[in-house]
Amino acid sequence: QVQLVESGGGLVQPGGSLRLSCTASGFTFDYYAIGWFRQAPGKEREWVSCISSQDGSTYYVDSVKGRFDISRDHAEKTVYLQMNSLKPEDTAVYYCAATPIACETEFFKYDYWGEGTQVTVSS
Repeated sequence: QVQLVESGGGLVQPGGSLRLSCTASGFTFDYYAIGWFRQAPGKEREWVSCISSQDGSTYYVDSVKGRFDISRDHAEKTVYLQMNSLKPEDTAVYYCAATPIACETEFFKYDYWGEGTQVTVSS
């Protein structure tokens, strides 16, 4: 059974940090690039970041560059999204998703999805 399980969301003050985790099972983790998307109420789903399957290349949407860092642990089949200097506009449900080999920004190119974790940035 294919699963992607996100964790680590929560409520944080502006300027604070959170680390999201995405743990995979039921498919060949090493073959897939893992992306993070987010969706705020009333807005479209937005691609945030991605890490490729093999060489570990990383990509970020401009609005999070320099603040977010994506990494993966092949042994643990887990991808992390370290989020620093959080802003209220980062508030959303964050989803991880898997796509074969190379990173993509379009959500329809991803095969597997987690159920999401809520991130709220507020004072």
